[in-house]
This record gives sequence, structure tokens and C-alpha cells, in this order.
Amino acid sequence: MNSFIEHIKQTPTTIEFDAVMALINHYYDYQPTRFTNGLNDNIITNQAATNEGSCKIFAFAHLHQLSHAETLACFGRYYREDVLLHPQHTDHQNIRQFMLSGSKGITFEHFPLTRKNVI
Repeated sequence: MNSFIEHIKQTPTTIEFDAVMALINHYYDYQPTRFTNGLNDNIITNQAATNEGSCKIFAFAHLHQLSHAETLACFGRYYREDVLLHPQHTDHQNIRQFMLSGSKGITFEHFPLTRKNVI
């Protein structure tokens, strides 16, 4: 896992969402939970078992103290192509909101990831 995290830090534009999901699913048990993304009057509420990719990435980033840019890189092409190349679109609201609020805007009802006993 450390080499993958180093990969995120060194070459963020090569990270793919599916690879991040595979890593998280291998090393962590996931428990769906309600989470919010945003600050003040601009908050997205995600019910448990919705937007699970975002939930997993935000929790993973918290555990590994990823920076704002490193967290966004974990979304892979969804961030690089769908969001950055189309700023006027309204898809991928959790990514777009995180770009504005950062990790300080993420709150979990219950923390969703628990480390598995794998090497």
C-alpha cells in the first residue's frame, strides 16, 4: 500500500479510480454510512450506500493524510477529464464540492473504513 500512496504523490495524473477502489477493497472493510461534503450553506448530504466511491476515497484520504490534490487524484479520470475539462457541467458533485471545501467539509456519521488483517 505504501508504494501505491507514493505513486499517488509522485504521479497523480496516472492514478485511476478503479485501482484506488481495488486497493481500498483489498485492505479495508467498508461499512456504508451517511456523509456530508461542504461547508455552511453549500453542503451535499450523501445517504448511506450512495456515492460509495466518494465515501471510500474521502475516508482513505483521511486515514493516509492525503493532500487536497492527492485526494482529487484518487478520482482518476472522473476528476481529470469529466470535472477539470468540463467545469460548467454539474456531474460528479462530490468531486466539485470537495474542490471548494476540501477535507474540512467532509463529515461521516460513522467512519466507514476498518483495516483488514492483510499484508
